[in-house]
Amino acid sequence: MTARTGHGTGPQAGARQVLRDRNASLFLTVVVVTGFGTTALWLVAGVWVKSLTGSDSLAALTTFSMWLPVLAGPLLGAVADRFPRRPLLVAVNLSLAVLLTALCAVDRADRVWVLFGVLLLYGVGGTLCQAAESALVATAVGPRLLGDFNGLRMTAQEGVKLLAPLAGAALFARFGGPSVALLDAVTCALAAGLVMLLRVREDRPAQPTSPKEPRYGATRGSRFLLGSGVLRPLLLAGAATMVLSGVNGAALFAVVDEGLGHSPTYAGVMYAAQGAGTVILGILALPLLRRLPERVFAAAGIALFALSAGLRALPYDAVVLVASAGIGAGLPCVLVGATTAVQREAPDAMLGRVSASAHFLVYGPMAAAIAAGSALIAVVDHRVVLVGIAGCGVAVALALVVRGGANRRAGRTT
Repeated sequence: MTARTGHGTGPQAGARQVLRDRNASLFLTVVVVTGFGTTALWLVAGVWVKSLTGSDSLAALTTFSMWLPVLAGPLLGAVADRFPRRPLLVAVNLSLAVLLTALCAVDRADRVWVLFGVLLLYGVGGTLCQAAESALVATAVGPRLLGDFNGLRMTAQEGVKLLAPLAGAALFARFGGPSVALLDAVTCALAAGLVMLLRVREDRPAQPTSPKEPRYGATRGSRFLLGSGVLRPLLLAGAATMVLSGVNGAALFAVVDEGLGHSPTYAGVMYAAQGAGTVILGILALPLLRRLPERVFAAAGIALFALSAGLRALPYDAVVLVASAGIGAGLPCVLVGATTAVQREAPDAMLGRVSASAHFLVYGPMAAAIAAGSALIAVVDHRVVLVGIAGCGVAVALALVVRGGANRRAGRTT
């Protein structure tokens, strides 16, 4: 996570420059390929468990399994800083491709534990890749392209949500869950091949100078982030928003089933609508960030997410799909705002650790929220939960504007 340069002469010119750069275009292709497979598996895993067990709570726990390894983000970020990033990405992606083939054995309810185990290891690999990719991008992509590359990267990453959920749901309906697992295995193998094509010379990773350094090195990124008066409010708001997002995600199948009366595969349509909202946000993000402070941009997105989540309590397909698009447009704002601020404030020497620590601080609470949300949905009407998310989200947005502004003014006077 690093960028300290301008964006060229405009968004379109910057995009053209990124696409003409060999390494940048290869990285964007990796984002699309891996994002397609991961998004399809993410949706289908819940549908798969729901179809085998009939349980909304167990279906929601598939997402928990994938997100739980984020809690080990600082440690995995330190690992990414100790090895050459390109070989590490190739090895992890190939390992995930082999791992996913184990899901072909999941064909009845008493084998669901295999699915949860694979998803947990899949999450470990994904967290490690996220840290290594963020650090490798700074080496592989020219400094003047990093800002525009990050904007295009988010658009590409979220844009696959337009097709991947529908493709995954269609494959599951026609051939069953193993077909989606094999699709994701192919995307992991393809990503490994694309990373091997990168033309990049990496410096030898710094080795610890004392036995204590690895332990403290794993926490340096978190200590830097929490010690910054500019970054801390954004990261705390991001963490609170991800908690609400986790509870909202746990309510997904209840909205589909109890609220709208559809089969579980309808979740693919809702994910596609959410992806459309995120694509729109990705196009507008860079122009808006040039005109708005990161905290204002993030707060507006949090409020949009919260109100959209509340609207999903209404039992109307059109309203729920529009609300899903609103969630897709609003939720990434706090992530983009926090990432942009980290890119400006963070030192270059700790790329893997700072990136993984920011990922951990924002996404870590989400894993617990999904588990709590799964239990909550089992005993509380999902409409009550969604209205509660709306109220809490608006409060977080207001707090970010007020307290974030106070912290920034205090920072300027010291």
